[in-house]
Amino acid sequence: MQYLAAVGGGGGVENEILKTNPILEAFGNARTLRNDNSSRFGKLIDIFFEDCGKICGAKIQTYLLEKSRVVQQAEGERSYHIFYQLCAGADKELRETINLRPANDFRYLNQSSCLHIENVDDSLKFQETIDAMDVVQISKEDQESAFAMLASILWLGNITFRVIDNDNHVTVDDNEAVSCAASLLKCSKEHLMEALCTRKMRAGHENIVQKLTASQAADSRDALAKAIYAGLFDWLVDCINKSLEVGKRHSGRSISILDIYGFESFVKNSFEQLCINYANERLQQYFNQHLFKLEQEEYISEGIDWTEVEFIDNQECLELIEKRPLGLISLLDEESTFPKGTDYTLAEKLKEHLTFNGCFKGERSRGFRIRHYAGEVTYDTIGFLEKNRDLLHSDLLHLLSSCEMHLPQHFACNVEQTLLKLTGPVRRSGIESQKQSVATKFKGQLASLMQRLEDTEPHFIRCIKPNTLQQPNLYQEDLVLQQLRCCGVLEVVRIARSGYPTRIAHQNFAQRYHFLLPLSLANQEDPLSICVAILHQFKVRPDMYQVGYTKLFFRAGQVGRLEDIRLQTLNGIVLFQKIYRGYKVRQYFRKLKRTAIMLQSLIRARKVRRKFEELIRKHRAAIQIQKYVRCRAKKQEYLKQKEKTILIQSVIRGWLARRKVLAIQRKLEEEERVALEAKLHGEQLIKAAQMNKRLLEEFDTSEVDNPAHMDEELANPGVSSMHVDGQAEAVKVSPSYLAELQSRVLVAEAALREKEEDNSVLRQRLNHYELKWSEYESKMSSMEEMWQKQMSSLQISLASAKKTLAPDDFANQGFKYDESFPYKSIVTKQRGSRHMLPQEEEEFDWDDTTSVGTKTPDHLSTPRKPFLDLSSGRGELDAGRSVVSHLFKEFEHRKQVFDDDASFLVEVKTGQTEASLNPDEELRKLKQRFDTWKKDFRGRLRETKSILQKLGNPDSAQRLKKNWWSKKA
Repeated sequence: MQYLAAVGGGGGVENEILKTNPILEAFGNARTLRNDNSSRFGKLIDIFFEDCGKICGAKIQTYLLEKSRVVQQAEGERSYHIFYQLCAGADKELRETINLRPANDFRYLNQSSCLHIENVDDSLKFQETIDAMDVVQISKEDQESAFAMLASILWLGNITFRVIDNDNHVTVDDNEAVSCAASLLKCSKEHLMEALCTRKMRAGHENIVQKLTASQAADSRDALAKAIYAGLFDWLVDCINKSLEVGKRHSGRSISILDIYGFESFVKNSFEQLCINYANERLQQYFNQHLFKLEQEEYISEGIDWTEVEFIDNQECLELIEKRPLGLISLLDEESTFPKGTDYTLAEKLKEHLTFNGCFKGERSRGFRIRHYAGEVTYDTIGFLEKNRDLLHSDLLHLLSSCEMHLPQHFACNVEQTLLKLTGPVRRSGIESQKQSVATKFKGQLASLMQRLEDTEPHFIRCIKPNTLQQPNLYQEDLVLQQLRCCGVLEVVRIARSGYPTRIAHQNFAQRYHFLLPLSLANQEDPLSICVAILHQFKVRPDMYQVGYTKLFFRAGQVGRLEDIRLQTLNGIVLFQKIYRGYKVRQYFRKLKRTAIMLQSLIRARKVRRKFEELIRKHRAAIQIQKYVRCRAKKQEYLKQKEKTILIQSVIRGWLARRKVLAIQRKLEEEERVALEAKLHGEQLIKAAQMNKRLLEEFDTSEVDNPAHMDEELANPGVSSMHVDGQAEAVKVSPSYLAELQSRVLVAEAALREKEEDNSVLRQRLNHYELKWSEYESKMSSMEEMWQKQMSSLQISLASAKKTLAPDDFANQGFKYDESFPYKSIVTKQRGSRHMLPQEEEEFDWDDTTSVGTKTPDHLSTPRKPFLDLSSGRGELDAGRSVVSHLFKEFEHRKQVFDDDASFLVEVKTGQTEASLNPDEELRKLKQRFDTWKKDFRGRLRETKSILQKLGNPDSAQRLKKNWWSKKA
């Protein structure tokens, strides 16, 4: 259409014809599982031309709109695009006018769970549709009326029903959906509710009102929605035809474009797929017959001897569908007239009468299978009768007629006029039963379409979809092959190949292959003679070609052999030309190259000399600048490193010392407290024992001084007396009490002895702790002395470094940072001297690392002997002691660290200490670290042992070994 509009010169009519496409796509296309913009109706556009070849008008005719898609869609599909475009692109004023909501609020749209199409903006599409309506001269009032009809359809879908009795009769719920639908249709709400849930029938002279069940009421609601949409679609097509109406300049010439749905086969196929595939069967038969007819006409016009080619005829499948009186459509119409006919009875009737046809096969339940030219398709009869009848009850027609809006009245009027044309002068009550079915109507439209094709000169365009993912640069071979088979292209190719598929005019053949002949044969003027000479030259068999009046006809594959020979010859010619031309170009290039090289050498030499002089000057200046800058930078860097090192060492050493002192003080205070408590407890026991002993002594003396009183006591065992502090007082003491006092004295004496023993043990432990405290104090003092020595050594090193970095030396000798720089040699020697120490965690001994890093530079003091130098006896002893000392310090430090960590994790696990960590996981990690360190320590221990055994002095080595193992034990 765009091509025809461009060739016709463009302008008003051409632009209107192009703008019909967005309108028809919006109202007639929908998203299916295989296509995001599938056409759900057939379209025939007649484009009329003037005598001068300019377009003067057009007319559109539609076929079989899929009305069921308005009320029901499969999962993943969408209804017609216009509904979603309206919900997404309507402005605020229009939304308020037609009571529009988002698409997700309407049941007719949200039931398939697909509201959007990827990479498609429905709001922009809606604006394009409105612009197209303006171009085809649809007024704003009519546009608003059309959108109101669309909104009324959506609100009809939201109407619900409520059961009112045991017979499943229903009434309409008086909710927002009913009010909005009635308001948009401009009819009475009560009339709408009554028309949806009741049905009026005339029996004799009386009107009977029948209540509808839930399913019947839902079907009535859906039928009203489908009728409104179908009427709106036909009204739009009429408006477009009026806008494209042909003027008086029509010459009678026209081009008709038929855009009709292709062959369809889904998982579930219904009445629409049967009608679509029936139309494709008709078109495929015409396609095959037309192609065969063209082949025959061309062979006869060229005077070619030919034999008739057989091709697959699908007449049997067409007879299965349209034959009377036992065709599928006839049986479907017959069953549709029965009031008690169901989809199940239809399936049984089809299986009973159509089994004799080889293209039909019955399935279980309500299904059947038809073998089409493109393959077998299984149909389900569910909904066949309802879709074929397409009934709109008289109550619903009266409802549309009673609406105040002109569009519903127009729809009802068109339906009644159509029924009157089909039925003639009969009673209005019998109109519904005599209405022409959808299948019969479509059969008639298809017959008229085929008649039009017979009267015209057809050209066929097959649209092939490369992939189902709708992505560019993706080619699915199986899908394309299936489409070629469904379109009948493979059958066409087979028919063409069975004859003479390749046809070339004499002039074209001679012009293409004449250079393959020798000069004596190629100079002929007659093209036919040249063609015959070429065929004889390359020995093409006579049964593989025929010579027509104007063309040569070849069997399949013959021209391909000539093309191979032609390609080989051309490749040889091109190769020779390539070699010769390459030789000439290389000669010319070498000459230019020599000249260019000589000029470049002269120019580059001059430039290089100038650059070299400039570089020499800059180099001298850069050396002077670098000398002073590097000197200053190194001085500042050295001073900063020195300050940082001293600060870190002082902080860490102070922290370590304070931690050790505090730990020792806490331990001593705890021991002193325990000893004091034990001492107090022992003194209390001693006092108690002394009092008991004094009481016993007083009791014994009283018995010796008063024997007569003792006799009296024996005579009166219940009474006794004693004197205390020179005062005679009568005290009554029982024998049991005396025995108890004696036992207490014995116990007190035993406890006293135990406490004295405990006190002696505590005194020993106190003495031991005091001894250890004195040892710790001596160690701390020795450590302070050692730190003082190291600090003095560091100061000496810093002073010597300052002297070596003096500016005078740099001025005299120049600054060059290379391998001979003294500080680098110091660092290198220090690193080499520590290769026997642990290298994973060297922070176990701050004193050793600090002393190594801050020793006196080698060039200012006596050179340091290498590690374990076996050439000197004294060096052997010092090296051994150093290694053993390092290992012992590491062992003590590691032991303390692992003990502290394990104690802390145990306290966390038992709840004594709170911490935000997993004690089990941390214990496992601690054990892994301990095992790793133990393995490494044992290896270094064995290495040290072997080195000590190799020392020159066996006595010193043995003494070091014995001292080390005694310390470890």
